Amino acid sequence: MKQTYLALLIGLLFFSACNQKEQKDTSDMTGNDWQKIRTAFKDTLNGKNTDLIVLENEKGVVVTITNYGARVVHLVVPDKTGKPTDIVLGYNSLKEYLESSSAFYGALVGRYANRIAKASFELDGQTYQLAKNNGPNSLHGGPGGFHNVVWDIVNSTDTYVELQYLSSDGEEGYPGNLDVTVIYKLNDENGLEIIYQAMSDKKTVINLTNHAYFNLNGDGSGNVKDHLLQIEADSITPVDTTLIPLGTLASVENTPFDFRQPTAIGKRINDTDVQLETGGGYDHNFVLRKGLTPNPEKIALAYSNESGIAMEVHTTEPGVQFYGGNFMNSIQGKNGTYEYRGAFCLETQHYPDSPNQPSFPTTVLEKGDVWESATIYKFMLKE
Repeated sequence: MKQTYLALLIGLLFFSACNQKEQKDTSDMTGNDWQKIRTAFKDTLNGKNTDLIVLENEKGVVVTITNYGARVVHLVVPDKTGKPTDIVLGYNSLKEYLESSSAFYGALVGRYANRIAKASFELDGQTYQLAKNNGPNSLHGGPGGFHNVVWDIVNSTDTYVELQYLSSDGEEGYPGNLDVTVIYKLNDENGLEIIYQAMSDKKTVINLTNHAYFNLNGDGSGNVKDHLLQIEADSITPVDTTLIPLGTLASVENTPFDFRQPTAIGKRINDTDVQLETGGGYDHNFVLRKGLTPNPEKIALAYSNESGIAMEVHTTEPGVQFYGGNFMNSIQGKNGTYEYRGAFCLETQHYPDSPNQPSFPTTVLEKGDVWESATIYKFMLKE
């Protein structure tokens, strides 16, 4: 079998291979401080040990990952003044994640990221019923999805961690015992690589993504309406009133969804537009011009003039869900209050509701086949 991006990476890696909220700004953490935060994630949940893994490269970028929900908890990069800045939303303890109504901060979501209409789909003539946790629909794998389980820590170094989870046949209504592996790797170019692999013993559907919420000025620093965003997409999949795709594509030209050139997120967010009104703002799948590719290609750029921090997104996936924080509302996070539209998400994935949309790229995984996906969030300073 032809070697894939994931197989090559795993081969190289193998070869080289308090429960109280901290008051200190996580941007200024030192080694000892990270160990204190780590203590607040050490517990036992559903019979498994939870922990926090700290990754750091030679350029001082720090990423922390908890195996509860395979979450990105902290992502600290220098701003244009050299100040370390934590640019993802989240909490400083497991207890806060468990008690929060905001379930998806930094989490790996699945078995099916995004929405499935009427919480059901048909596969080979059999109907599978899922949990309804988003109006009439299923969202992000249901309440017991991958964001809400404890993953096994298979291996880790200073710059990568490999996590594994076995989702049993029938879990959250999905068929097949699904064996999932995810690797988070912090490279020397300040890129956070996220590489997924999965295999099932029954025909099933799969769509995984990471649900990091970004604010390039630092989490809790205000809204992101002045952030510039560029997405390499000529169309979106328009949605109905429950945010399920209509099954068609709509051009972004002459609409508030045209991010083919760098544009402030808030520039057109209040324009009169049916799709903006339906989503309460941006909460839509963008159809990437490149389509599905064997290796990650650049599909988006976000930038804050205030901090000077820029983020490129590279992926193998054919779509990206751009979410503009429309449902956020005064949540106390790591370093401040997360206000309305206080972050944005760029969730690389296949299209929403693909199991019910024959014209969309398929999300069916055949028995015994290997499903793979890779995304890189790369950080830099922009003059």
